[in-house]
Amino acid sequence: MKLSATEKKEFIHYITELLQNEQIHKMKKYIQHGNTTTYTHCLVIAYYSYWLSLRIPLHFDTKSLTRGAMLHDFYLYDWHMPNQAHKLHGFYHAGIALHNAKKHYDINPTEADIISSHMWPLTLTRCPRTRESVIVCLMDKICSLAETFHISMLPKDYTFIEGKLLPNDYA
Repeated sequence: MKLSATEKKEFIHYITELLQNEQIHKMKKYIQHGNTTTYTHCLVIAYYSYWLSLRIPLHFDTKSLTRGAMLHDFYLYDWHMPNQAHKLHGFYHAGIALHNAKKHYDINPTEADIISSHMWPLTLTRCPRTRESVIVCLMDKICSLAETFHISMLPKDYTFIEGKLLPNDYA
């Protein structure tokens, strides 16, 4: 599942602005599932969500989908560490990620819905309201399961994309 050269260029364009803020790079310090960092997890979800949205014969706001996917786990803490503040991480981290996204970026309602609903159906009251949110929610489940069992979900062109996205001062 590779992006064409044109698709890759558009994907990189969509998330470049997010990566200008050093806060998003803090996700590299935290493990998400297995041995995958939260940053890599979000980048992979954004990649596959974007890829899938281009291959389904429906109209998607691919920019909002990609940005929302990149920010869906922007909670900035290690949920594996015993701490009362994030004891029920699965239920509450989407709200924390949404708070952080609003604090550091101008996000639109579609991006907010993607972030706040990506844990559905665990969070029954926050079901996806947009088709973009459904795609990200689905890709998050697939990739999270693979990461938990140490199955690599990195796209074949991941190093190319990461190289384009990581200026030397963030590497």
